Amino acid sequence: MEITTWYLEQTASSQVTAGSPPDVPVEVVRAELPSPEFSRFLYAAVGGDWFWTDRLAWTYQQWQEHLDRPGVETWVASVRGTPAGYVELDGTRPGEVEITYFGLLPAFVGRRIGGHLLARGLEHAWSLAGRWPGLPPVGRVWLHTCSLDGPTAVANYEARGLRLYRTETETVELPAETPGPWPGAGRRRM
Repeated sequence: MEITTWYLEQTASSQVTAGSPPDVPVEVVRAELPSPEFSRFLYAAVGGDWFWTDRLAWTYQQWQEHLDRPGVETWVASVRGTPAGYVELDGTRPGEVEITYFGLLPAFVGRRIGGHLLARGLEHAWSLAGRWPGLPPVGRVWLHTCSLDGPTAVANYEARGLRLYRTETETVELPAETPGPWPGAGRRRM
């Protein structure tokens, strides 16, 4: 299958554009205690329908080591106490923050949560150095998405003020179905 990957960035915090207000009250809170179980849950629950497979084989120790790195943060959107989506930030490269993962659980798609969560995630990315003594100021926030991700991903990123700076295309072999949120679950209807 041919996959297109788009790379987008911001070079100033003033480029963040707010999303429309969500249809439901949403709270966005940082998961301050690194938890491999919770992070793996978010990764599988959000990415299971989009071929997010890179981290599925990670051990508990690999998750813990990743989450313990200074500058790695997980911000969780919740609706009435239920996780609705998340943004993972990686500020381990000097002067930049990558939004490594972003998305919603299927039950919360279509409620205007995505634009709101992304804008909040971008704001937190730009302020990340202030939460991590010793990290240099952030001069760039970036992410990548691909044609396997949700159909509105690129439009949402651009609407939040990210600019396309590179596009790549490659051919990859994929399984017949997405992995779903746990082995054997398959794709959920959205």
